[in-house]
Amino acid sequence: MTDTVPAANIATLSELLKLSGSQYRLYDIGRLVTKLSKEHFEKMELNQLPYPSPVQGHACLAIAFWQKKSSQPYLWLLKLPLDERGLLNQGAINHFIAIVVEALGADLTQKTSKKQEEILKSNPYLYTPPQYKLASINSKIKVDLQQQPSEFFAPFKHYLSQENLPDNWQHIGVQGITDFIARIKQDNHSELLVKALPHLPDEVLSPVCSALENEQYPLVLIDALVALVEKALIKPAETVKAAPFLRALAANSHHIHVKAVVANILTAQPVNSELLITLSSRCWPALADEKTLMCYFEHLVNLNDLALFSSTFKDLVAIPTMKAIVFHCLRSEHRSEALAQAIGQLFNQA
Repeated sequence: MTDTVPAANIATLSELLKLSGSQYRLYDIGRLVTKLSKEHFEKMELNQLPYPSPVQGHACLAIAFWQKKSSQPYLWLLKLPLDERGLLNQGAINHFIAIVVEALGADLTQKTSKKQEEILKSNPYLYTPPQYKLASINSKIKVDLQQQPSEFFAPFKHYLSQENLPDNWQHIGVQGITDFIARIKQDNHSELLVKALPHLPDEVLSPVCSALENEQYPLVLIDALVALVEKALIKPAETVKAAPFLRALAANSHHIHVKAVVANILTAQPVNSELLITLSSRCWPALADEKTLMCYFEHLVNLNDLALFSSTFKDLVAIPTMKAIVFHCLRSEHRSEALAQAIGQLFNQA
């Protein structure tokens, strides 16, 4: 890319990055933090594939890029609107590219002036994720680029390694937790966590579960979390922990053991709203068959909360892999009268 190349000649973000001579990695940061292949992303940019995990009509993306001479990546965190089919809005992409080219020209990694910073900060597509998600993004990038973890990694690993977990957890940093979880398949990390999980204080357990939701990990850890979900549901005093443990299984919710525990949850009476929201927002692959999803909708309608039913329906139907299954459920002859009425009210609102 040269300084004379106009933004109008650049159709996609991939093209912009390649023309600038940048190396880059792509991440979907919508519902979970997951890698996006360059091939998949390029098809999304050309509207050949929908964005896989919409959040309120938007795609949330992280793009880490750098020049060969530098190992320190720059990071774009973007929130781009989608059309009614779940495809990236081309006008928004063109607008973003135009702003970047106006500010930076050919060199995306240059040291910026105050004026350039002002132009870039005026970009309406920049996005600041929640802190726990930003920590996971940073950890994943460091693993992918084979960089060292933060200084908070070693203290957290040491904390987990102790025979009896001490009460002085206050020195543990969220970045150290996500650095450890991003390396969960390395060394003995999985075994350390399996041993510690039942004993973690709530203040540590919550960020651990938030980090685990973004990782696929060994079966021994999947089964440990499944067992903790089941135990939490049996013991009234521990029911509040069921949702965080379930959330921790999110990236593994396609696994047969996770699908089994979800099916067990949906045979219980009743199922609280927190668990139902966790299932739809994080563990939707475990709902991806008509029988399970129908059971899910019946529980949802039993809460007698039309606003929650409506928002959850819109959320699930926007996910490309769920859309057809959702509509099959809405047309099913086996739906209850209560579900039929809720569906009727839903479409009367439209």
